[in-house]
Amino acid sequence: MRNAYKYTYIFLILTVILSSCVDQKKFENIGTHEKPNVEFAPNMYHSLAYEPLTQITDTEAGLWLNSNDSDTGEFFNSNPYNPHKMNMRDPAAHTVRFNSDGFLPYRLPKDCLDYAARTLVNPLKINDKTIEDGKILYTKFCAHCHGETGQGDGPVNDAFKGVANLTTGSVKDATPGHIFHVITWGKGRMGAHGSQLNQEERWKIVSYVKENLQKAEAQQ
Repeated sequence: MRNAYKYTYIFLILTVILSSCVDQKKFENIGTHEKPNVEFAPNMYHSLAYEPLTQITDTEAGLWLNSNDSDTGEFFNSNPYNPHKMNMRDPAAHTVRFNSDGFLPYRLPKDCLDYAARTLVNPLKINDKTIEDGKILYTKFCAHCHGETGQGDGPVNDAFKGVANLTTGSVKDATPGHIFHVITWGKGRMGAHGSQLNQEERWKIVSYVKENLQKAEAQQ
């Protein structure tokens, strides 16, 4: 029992000491835009890097908690060397996006199917990983119409007749570029999937259709 009183007294003393060290005015309107919640170790949350999606130009922002040998506040993160202290700048003129996999934006319009069929080449290596990824994507985006084996017998065909059979006829002889362009822009009643699948994913589906579905049908 004596220990319980002892710990209670210690707790009360520590509470009084800690509360006396805090400026209570800082807790007015806490949680509002003017007075955000108090942060523990703010250096962990506000880096000194030039973050492109934030733009704090006030050099005194966060000066009251600055732990660096600098005249600028902890929250200041603007680039003083760019116009208007901007962090994110417009790309150079005539530049295009180029991702880590080497894909440039697909510029061929919908009416260039014949050109795409003649010129496009699958840039992916045909291996087990590509085929497996293509199968997963095909099952998710294509099988409900074209069926699991590509014969146009998916459940959508029960309501909308005329779904293409990918294993026979002109589709079987279609080039990878032809299939890629149709996936991108759609054809007939098939809708465009270019906004749902990036270029790599579309080529993986092409690889699966050409190397698995169509070859499996040919071997039967």
